[in-house]
Amino acid sequence: MLSRHGIAYRVSIDLPEGSYVNLGIGIPNLIGDMLPPGKEIFFHSENGILGMGPAPPAGQEDIDLINAGKQYVTVIPGASFFDHPTSFSMIRGGHIDFCVLGALQVAANGDLANWRTPGEKVPGVGGAMDLAFGVKNIFVTMTHVAKDGSPKILNNCTLPLTAPRCVRRIFTDMALIDVTPDGLVLREVAPGLTPEQVQAKTEPRLTVAADCREMTIPEKYRAARGAG
Repeated sequence: MLSRHGIAYRVSIDLPEGSYVNLGIGIPNLIGDMLPPGKEIFFHSENGILGMGPAPPAGQEDIDLINAGKQYVTVIPGASFFDHPTSFSMIRGGHIDFCVLGALQVAANGDLANWRTPGEKVPGVGGAMDLAFGVKNIFVTMTHVAKDGSPKILNNCTLPLTAPRCVRRIFTDMALIDVTPDGLVLREVAPGLTPEQVQAKTEPRLTVAADCREMTIPEKYRAARGAG
């Protein structure tokens, strides 16, 4: 099993050098701290930053530097700041290569539900709908199952959709799964797990890739089984 940082680490490996990437709230915000040394990625935040760096050390936060999730960030040399209309023009214009979002549910066809928590009176959709429609590649990070043990990867989402058929790749604490026109393809499993164990926690049928393998994840980013 992977920790939250382990999921973020695994995503960081798949982001191509020089790409423009929007990071959502939650696990995605950890990705800036996980980049391999020397890898250059331009992180975008919809509140008006291009060029976010890792989180600042404790005690060195700048109250004027926050991301869309109201978390303190740093910026890399050459970073730029702009207003919301410009930021969303980048998104809606297709200028962002990847967006990494958290999710409550993902369906077998790539439907995404991530904007309304069950029982929450005030939903918080934020910019997720624009991102899900406007960005070329949508990656999702989440725990594989809910707190009650029920699957979060479903045949059909039961929560209100953020966007239909938008998810390309799913990163969980148990597996890496691709969403394809022919269904879900299991590419990697977390250390210590088997494809059969991942399938048992996934509602749709998974096609196990011929080259399916165990993830290569540093020990410090692994979690005790059942954690996440």
